[in-house]
Amino acid sequence: MNGVRTYIAASLLAVSANASAQFKGDDDGILMQKAALRDSIAIADAMNGWWTASMKDHDKRIEWWRDAKFGCFIHWGVYSVPGGEWKGKKVGGYAEHLMRKEKIPRQEYKDQLIRTFNPTEFNADEWVKLIKSAGMRYLIITSKHHDGVTMYPSAIGDYTLKQSAFKRDPMQELSAACKKYGIKFGFYYSHAFDWEDPNAPGNDWDYNNPGGDKNLFGGARWYDEHSELLPKAVKYVDEKSIPQIQELLRKYHPDILWFDTPHKLPLSENIRILKAIREVDNNVVVNGRLARTAAISFGDYKNTADRPAEFYPVTGDWEAIPTTNESYGYSRYDNSHKPAGFFIQLMAKAAAKGGNLLMNIGPMGNGLIDPRDTVILHKVGAWLIPNGESIYGTEGVFEVPQPWGVITQKGDKKYLHVFKWPKDGKLFVNGIHQVNNAKLLIGNKALTVKKISPFNWEITVPQQTPDENNTVLVLETTKGPAPESKAERLFTKDYANTLLAFDAIQQGKGFGFGDGKTNRYYVQNWTKDNQSLQWLIRNDEPVTYAVKLKYEAEGGGSYTLSAGDKKIRAEVLPGLQEQEIGNITLPKGEHTLEIKPEKIAGKELMKLMEVTLTPIK
Repeated sequence: MNGVRTYIAASLLAVSANASAQFKGDDDGILMQKAALRDSIAIADAMNGWWTASMKDHDKRIEWWRDAKFGCFIHWGVYSVPGGEWKGKKVGGYAEHLMRKEKIPRQEYKDQLIRTFNPTEFNADEWVKLIKSAGMRYLIITSKHHDGVTMYPSAIGDYTLKQSAFKRDPMQELSAACKKYGIKFGFYYSHAFDWEDPNAPGNDWDYNNPGGDKNLFGGARWYDEHSELLPKAVKYVDEKSIPQIQELLRKYHPDILWFDTPHKLPLSENIRILKAIREVDNNVVVNGRLARTAAISFGDYKNTADRPAEFYPVTGDWEAIPTTNESYGYSRYDNSHKPAGFFIQLMAKAAAKGGNLLMNIGPMGNGLIDPRDTVILHKVGAWLIPNGESIYGTEGVFEVPQPWGVITQKGDKKYLHVFKWPKDGKLFVNGIHQVNNAKLLIGNKALTVKKISPFNWEITVPQQTPDENNTVLVLETTKGPAPESKAERLFTKDYANTLLAFDAIQQGKGFGFGDGKTNRYYVQNWTKDNQSLQWLIRNDEPVTYAVKLKYEAEGGGSYTLSAGDKKIRAEVLPGLQEQEIGNITLPKGEHTLEIKPEKIAGKELMKLMEVTLTPIK
């Protein structure tokens, strides 16, 4: 109890200080203190009672999710029929945001999209069979997205599938199919953002409500700056959000619930919704985007950024949600589908860092899965079904990085996911105490293993890669002491080495991470001269590398890249850059590669994504 009181007091002091700094009038400061007290009371109620009690079963509740590793996220709604087009006009971006993007009035959306929705080609059995064949172990589908339409015949409100021409319950059919094929089943539900409800945040074209694109009533923190509006949102939560969520729990008994955009409501309301869930079901897994603070995640696991290309460091249980193209809902115009190999490697990277991958597809409005998605699912399944042992039920390996790929682990077995196959047939593995034997996972072909130094091993592999995306080797190992060095043994021929900023050792305080999307997998807030990024590297023979940095910057300033007594100085260039800064020659041995500011001219030195070291013959 004392800890909670301390937390409340600290929260009030922090908010009071912020209020003094940001607001001129005493009234504003009082409002912010009231907001802090409101949220702190909700936190105290949770931590001193129902939430703490619910977390006693956390490990048991989440065990299946931890083992599953790979799931299917499905965005499907009445917006899937237009598929990114409205009244003959192409609408870019997220197709599921059509109502907001085009400011479609509530009644028109109902008449034009809900009433006419009739996905006659929908077949739950075929969907789930395809998902199972792709190696996915759980399915989460949009039961209600931000447009406010429930994709099942809800007894609450008139924005439901009951109003459509489709007189079936696709959620019930999917639930039954998942049970039939052994897939865990659950729902996405937009609890805080609802464009049809007159009391909910989001719709500022029909209702002049907060939480929308116009940033009315103070913008993101409307509920603190205009607390007189909060009773409307509470009414929405009481009359739609909580009743529909509890309806889903009682009607379908899902294994998992997935929430998003919690910032549209105050923390106190998000915590109240979670409490309402636990009053009905303490076994359902709840993701991390329902209720969270900087210090506490009240969900069962953390969610990282959407559409990732790389993963920033996360401790504990976490999940990432990549998309096959760049939209979650079906978009007829979005042809930016990634190759299957991208997801095969991304899945291995996630598992190697202790996370899950929830890969999104957007079925079409007629009920068929987009053929462009089907191709990807088939190819991912073709890899995962025979290689699943190296993903399902594994743990992340937080040891020495490898230039050729990543490692997952299960007991004494280590699974080597090789993305860059050695052209000379010699795979070097660094940082393992004892390797007893090695084999290819597919075919069980035994491989010769040779110890070349403490914690360093040479494995003889076939000259040709068995799988150009990801070939898996299995090592039987014996546990022992941790390696004395965590230096990454770099390629000195054949391949370029990529050192991610996400994986750098941070010297100095204040750094932050980008969200991991393409061109956003950077380290940021590089604002001080005493901040630097370091990587421990090793080369087993003298080598000269061509050095290139990928970053985004406003321009101005300069920096040095050094390794040992070798140093390169370069100017920071504006915009998105892949800057070649010169060559660096390193003697055989271990080195600390470091990037340090020389001069910071703008807000920050740069947003660094990666350093590429390409061997020069």
